[in-house]
Amino acid sequence: MGVWSWIKDRLFCDLAVDLGTANTLVYMKGRGIVVQEPSIVVVNTQTGKIEAVGNRAKEMLGKTPNNVIAIKPMRDGVIADFEIAERMLDYFIKQAMNNRSFLLRPRIVIGIPTGITQVERRAVKDVALRAKASEVYIVEQPMVAAVGANLPISEPTGNMIVDIGGGTTDIAVISLNGIVFNHSIRVASNEMDEAIIQYLKKKYNLLIGERTAEQVKIQLGSAYPLDESLTMEIKGRDLREGIPRTIVVDDQEVREAIEEVVSAIINAVRIALERTPPELSADIIDRGIILTGGGSLLKNLDKRIREETQLPVFLTEDPLTSVVMGAGKLLDDLDLLKKISIE
Repeated sequence: MGVWSWIKDRLFCDLAVDLGTANTLVYMKGRGIVVQEPSIVVVNTQTGKIEAVGNRAKEMLGKTPNNVIAIKPMRDGVIADFEIAERMLDYFIKQAMNNRSFLLRPRIVIGIPTGITQVERRAVKDVALRAKASEVYIVEQPMVAAVGANLPISEPTGNMIVDIGGGTTDIAVISLNGIVFNHSIRVASNEMDEAIIQYLKKKYNLLIGERTAEQVKIQLGSAYPLDESLTMEIKGRDLREGIPRTIVVDDQEVREAIEEVVSAIINAVRIALERTPPELSADIIDRGIILTGGGSLLKNLDKRIREETQLPVFLTEDPLTSVVMGAGKLLDDLDLLKKISIE
């Protein structure tokens, strides 16, 4: 490695961050995605010390003693706990930097939901600045997801993207480097987990934790009947007897459990279509609706939306990383970044 390459490797460490409700992803210019971990922090309440962050923290969910609590600092796409969010982001940035010399602080691009307030946007920016960023660019998530999905956002054509994250569903129609119309609801993948917990509690008197609910959603969850029925053993606590119990649940029951959440997302898509300018609606008929975000991985969700809207629906190549990959691409196109970033 030459001297200049060695210097560049340590100085030019610009980052793109998808600070999500469920997961945080960090992209480093020239290296790709270097961090992809849950947005969870485990804190000792007696000492204030952080015991674990990310994957290790998720493994501790529901298993910690009384003086140790697991905190999710992001809620519905915004910062719910400012101090913990700052410490979490600082941890992930240091992890991404891999002990590089901090002679120059990194420039950071962060994707945020469209429906948050100016105060909430400022909070995100402040967290990044306090976590040692030199400059922070805030870009709305549907826009960076569209960049990550290689949509022609600079052209005078309508591109509709639906970004279903952990805490929010963002729907936007993009044209000429701008969001022509957007609609955001604070209903997404996490609400599916909660709906599964409540359904099993009501139907089977079985209490399960968040991690189990997420596994049930991933394995059995669907928005439209599957070609072959699926079943799964679920372990939890019997609320009447107070002892551990195992039941078997099928995909039809899980579909019933999450139907209200799925319907809310589809209704939001309908609202966006109804309010889209007619010229751009014609483009959407031709180009279809693009789905991205972890929530879009729900089985047959694209099929359900296609049936309800009678429009073509496509899933991006890697829905989980579209936002951070789009933000990463913007690090190489500062002119476009400055055009589409917001204060």
